[in-house]
Amino acid sequence: MAPAAAAPTPDMANLSLGTAPKGTAKRDALCAAELDVQALWEREKVFECNPSYDSSGEKDEKFIVTFPYPYSNGHLHLGHAFSLTKAVFRAQFERNRGKNSLFPFAFHCTGMPIQAAANKLKSEIALYGTPPKFPEEDPKVRAQMEADLAAAAKAKADKAAATGGKAKGGKTKLVQKTGTGIVRQWNILMRMVPEEEIPQFADPTHWLKYFPPIGVEHMKRFGSGVDWRRAFITTPVNGYYDAFIRWQFNVLREKGKVLFGKRNNVWSLLDGQVCADHDRSEGEGVGPQEYVLIKLKVLAPDHGQARHGKMEKLLKRVEDEGKKGVFLVPATLRPETMYGQTNCFILPTGEYGAYYIDATDEVFIMSARSARGLACQAYDAAKDVYFTKEFGKITCLETFSGDELLGLPLSAPNATYEKVYTLPLLTISMGKGTGVVTSVPSDAPDDYVALKALKDKPDFAAKYDITPDMVDPFEVVPIVSIEGYGEASAVFMCEKLGITSFNDKAKLAQAKDETYLKGFTMGVMTYGPHAGKKVSEAKPLIKDEMIAAGQAYLYFEPESKVVSRTNDECVVASTDQWYLAYGEESWCSAVKNHVLDSDKFNAYDVTSLEKYDATLDWLKEWACTRQFGLGTFLPWDTQWVIESLSDSTIYMAYYTIANYLQGENNLNGEESKSPENIKVKDLTDDVFNFIYRKGFSLPEGSGVPSETLTKMRDEFRYWYPMDLRVSAKDLIPNHLTMALYNHAAVWDDEPELWPRGYYTNGHIMVDAEKMSKSKGNFLMMLETINKYSADATRFACADAGDTLDDANFSRDTANAAIISLSNEATWIKEFLLETDKSTLRSGDELNFMDKVLENETNRLVKATEVCYETMQFREGLQKGWFEMMIAKNQYKSWCQDGGIAMHERIVRKWAESLIILICPICPHWSETLWNGIGKEGLAVRAPWPVADEEDKLLTRQAKFLRDSLKNFRTTAGKAKKGWKTATLLVADDYPQWKIDALHWMQSTYDKASGSFPTTFMKDLKVWSAANGEKKQIKLIMQFVSFMKREVDDVGEMGMDIKCPFDQFAILNESLAYIKAQLYLDEISVGRVDDPELAVPERTSQNVSPGKPVLWMR
Repeated sequence: MAPAAAAPTPDMANLSLGTAPKGTAKRDALCAAELDVQALWEREKVFECNPSYDSSGEKDEKFIVTFPYPYSNGHLHLGHAFSLTKAVFRAQFERNRGKNSLFPFAFHCTGMPIQAAANKLKSEIALYGTPPKFPEEDPKVRAQMEADLAAAAKAKADKAAATGGKAKGGKTKLVQKTGTGIVRQWNILMRMVPEEEIPQFADPTHWLKYFPPIGVEHMKRFGSGVDWRRAFITTPVNGYYDAFIRWQFNVLREKGKVLFGKRNNVWSLLDGQVCADHDRSEGEGVGPQEYVLIKLKVLAPDHGQARHGKMEKLLKRVEDEGKKGVFLVPATLRPETMYGQTNCFILPTGEYGAYYIDATDEVFIMSARSARGLACQAYDAAKDVYFTKEFGKITCLETFSGDELLGLPLSAPNATYEKVYTLPLLTISMGKGTGVVTSVPSDAPDDYVALKALKDKPDFAAKYDITPDMVDPFEVVPIVSIEGYGEASAVFMCEKLGITSFNDKAKLAQAKDETYLKGFTMGVMTYGPHAGKKVSEAKPLIKDEMIAAGQAYLYFEPESKVVSRTNDECVVASTDQWYLAYGEESWCSAVKNHVLDSDKFNAYDVTSLEKYDATLDWLKEWACTRQFGLGTFLPWDTQWVIESLSDSTIYMAYYTIANYLQGENNLNGEESKSPENIKVKDLTDDVFNFIYRKGFSLPEGSGVPSETLTKMRDEFRYWYPMDLRVSAKDLIPNHLTMALYNHAAVWDDEPELWPRGYYTNGHIMVDAEKMSKSKGNFLMMLETINKYSADATRFACADAGDTLDDANFSRDTANAAIISLSNEATWIKEFLLETDKSTLRSGDELNFMDKVLENETNRLVKATEVCYETMQFREGLQKGWFEMMIAKNQYKSWCQDGGIAMHERIVRKWAESLIILICPICPHWSETLWNGIGKEGLAVRAPWPVADEEDKLLTRQAKFLRDSLKNFRTTAGKAKKGWKTATLLVADDYPQWKIDALHWMQSTYDKASGSFPTTFMKDLKVWSAANGEKKQIKLIMQFVSFMKREVDDVGEMGMDIKCPFDQFAILNESLAYIKAQLYLDEISVGRVDDPELAVPERTSQNVSPGKPVLWMR
C-alpha cells in the first residue's frame, strides 16, 4: 500500500483561489512571461557564478548545492522535477539572502542501461527489420501468445492452490497492459524520438549526444537556475571528465582504498559481471546473504515406496562410480541449532535436481535456481577452487518432483536422531534458499507447527504417503535455553499466541521474529560440546566446526530477488574483482564521526541521519568495476570499466573547474570549445593533485599555463566544501554514503572539505496515486510545464511535501496556482501602478489594521526564512504565500468595509516582500512583477526583505480580532429569526477560580526554556483536585488546557491575569468591518459587567478577557 499522501495545508484547503478556467488564457500568459524572463536571465548571465571577494580579499559568502545527475536514457519526468525543486528553491533563497549561490548540473551516462538498451534495439532491428514488424502485431500470433500466457497463469494458480497458497488474478500481461504488452525498445523510443531517427540509437554513443542537450532545454524551461558552463556528461566520450575519474581512482589506490581479490557479489550470468544497484530493474539495495548448506546424507529408502525408484537408481549409480554420496542440502542461517533436527522438509509440488559437485565428488539435491548460484561460488577461494569445474555451469544427473523425495531416510549431522525423514511442508518458497528445509521444531515455530500437524492429522500425513514411523517417534529436542521462554522457545511462542496451523502466517511471523531475536541475543546452548555458551558465541564456532568436518559449506544468494536491466535473475558469485574497501574500520569511523557531528554535517531529518548511521554499519566491500557497459576504464587494469555508482562520488568537485575545461554548450567535452584551450592529454595526475590536494606544487612542464592552474585551484577552494546535496531517499544506502566515503578518502587530511549537508525527500505521487503510465498520471517534466506553466508546477511541487514520506503532486493545486498567481499579480499592479494616490493614505500615522499588516509582514518574512533554511518549503509556502494572502485580504476587507483608505506604504512593503518571499518557488512570476512595479534590478538578485522584530502583542491582538470574528459568525448563524439587537461583550477580569488557575500555571512555567514541565497535566489533576470544588474540576482542566495552548502560541503573556490590550478599543475601531462581515446593521460594544445591559448569567459566564461574545436578542 502506498504511503498516505501529504494532507493539504489548512489554508491551502480553506483559501478560496477559484477554479481553473476552461480556457487557458491565464496559463498561456504565465508561460509567455516565463519565456521572456528566461531570455532576460540568459542575456544577463544571472546564474553564472564566479568567485567573488570583498575589499579586504576575504571571499564573499558562498553557497553551493548539487543534485545527483540524472541518467540520460530518456526525458526528465515529474519525479526528477520534484526532487530537483528542493535544490533549486534553496539555491535561489540563498541568492536572495545575498550569497554567491551556485547550482551546477550534469548528466550521467555510465553503466549498463544505455548499453543494454542499444543492444536490445540492435537485436530487434536484426530480427524484425526497420521499422520492425513485431510478431505480436499479427492478431493470430497475439491471440496465441495471450492463450499461452493465460495457460501459464492458470497453471501457476492451480499450483498455488494445491499447496494452500493464494493465487493472484489469472490475467496475463498482454491482457493487463495497454498496447502490445511486450516491452520493445523500439516502442519505448517511439514515445520520445522521431521514428526515422530510432535506428541511430543502436549505437550507444548516440544516446549521449541526443538526450543530454534535450535535458538542458527542459531544465531551462523549468527555470532551474543552473550555471550551464559547468555542465557535462560522463564516460570516455567526455575526455575531461574521464581524466578526472582516472585521477580519482589513482588517488584511491594510492591510499589503499581500492583492492583486488575474490569477493561475493550480486552477479548477472547473462551480463557476465557484477550487477550493482544502478544496473538493476528490481532489487535495489539488496546485497549477498550468507547461508550454511547442511549435508543431509540420503540413506537407502526403507519403506518400499514406488516413488523412490529414481532415487534408488541414483544412489546405485553414485555408489558404482565411487562418488561420496547423495545429500539433501538445506540452506540455514542457524547452524548452531542442528542438534535439534527431527526431520527435513520438502515442497511436494517443488521441482528439484540432483547436481554433481566437482570439488567434493558429491551429489546435491536442491532447486535448479540455487544450483545455478552455487555453480558461481568458490569452494576454496584461497586455492581458487569452485564447486563446479566450469564457472556458472553445473551438471544435473537427475530431476525429481518434491513428492519423489518425500519419505526418504536421511543422516543429519549433529542431530540426536540417527535417522530422520523428509516430510511435506506446503509453505516452502522455491525462490529462496535451496527449496530444502531442515527442521528444528524446538526453536523454529514454522517447523514445530508443521511437524505437529503431521502428528495430529493422520489423514494429512497419509495424503503424502507419510507413515506414522516417519513422524511419531520424533519429539522436540531442547537445545537452547532462553530466559522467559524455556528450552523450547518455538513451542512456548506457538502456545502463547495460539498458533494451530501454518496458515496463521501473521502470528507465525511474529513468533519467528521474536524467537530468533531472543535466541541469538539471550539464548544459551544447553546441548552439545558448547553447552553453557551464549548462542551468539557458539554460532560461529559450530559453523566453522561443521565446515571443517565436511558436514557443511558456505553458500550465498541475494537477500531478496534481484533482476538486472537485461531481465536476468541474479545470483551471488565469487569472482576476482576490484573493490572499494568500504566498511574498513578507520575509514568508516572517520565518516561516521563526521556525519554524527551536527556542527559538521546537517542531515535535516533525524530519520535520515539514522539511515546514514545504519548504512555505515552494513555497507562493506563494493565491487567498483565491470567488464561491460559504458564508463571510464580502470587506469591500471583497462580490461575493467568503473561502474556507475563509483564514478559519481566526488564529481561535485569537478563542477568547480568544469567552466575552465568545457564551458557552455560543450557537454561532450570537445577540446575545440574549451574556454582555456586545455587539452585532455595535459590533464595529468600531477595537474589534478595540484588543483585538488593540499601540499602539491605546480607541475613542471605542464601544457596548462600555471596561471590557469592556479585559478582552477583557487576556484575549487572557493566553492568547497559542498554546502548541500539534495536527493531522493533511495540514494542514502548507496550513492550518498559512498560520496561521503570518497570525500573522506581523497581529502583525508582536510575534513573541512567534506560535505556539509544532505537533504533527502520521499518520492512523488500524483493525485495521491503512484505515478503509472497505465493510470495516465505518469507526468513528464516538460509536459507538466506546458500544461500548468513552470511556476504553477513548482508551486504544486512545493505544496506536495518535504518529508521522507512520499509527497503528493496535486493537479488541482497546480490549476489553482495558475489562478492565484495571475489574480494576485493583477491586484498588485493595479494597486501600486493604477490606483489614484489621492485615494490612499500615507505618512506616519497608522491605524490598528495598518500596524497589523505591517507586523504580519515582518513576522512572515522571518518565519518563511526559517522554513526555507530548514528545507521546509511546504511550510514556507504556507507562510510566505497563503498567510501573506490572508493578512492582505483581511486588511483589504477591514479598510473597504470600514470606508477607510488603505495605506500606500504598508501595502507596498507587503507586496514587495511577497514578491521576494515567493521568488525561490515562483521566480518567473516574481521577476515579471518586480519589473512590472518599477523595481530596479532583477528579482532573483534582490535582497531578502528587511523585517523588524515581530510585535508579539500586536500579533496577539490581530489573532484576537480574527478569532473573535470567527466565533461571532458562528453565533450569528445560530441566531433566532427576528433577533436584531447585537452587542459585543468584553470582560476585563477573570473570575477568581480562573485567576487561581493562572497563578498556578505561572508557578510551573520555566521562563528559561519557555515551557511547562513534562508532568504538567498530571500535576494539574493533583492541583485542581486540591484547590477546586468538585463541580469545578472539569472546568479548571478545560480552562488550563486551553490556556496552555495559548501560551504555546504567544508565550508567557498568554497567562496574564488581565488582558494586555484594550479589547474594547480594537472592537470599536473594527465595528464597521464586523458589521459588514456579520451582515448586521447595528452592533454595539459593551462590558459584560455593565449593570445597564443586565447580561444573563448563561451568557456572561462565557465571556472572559480576550474572549468576547456576540450577544444577540
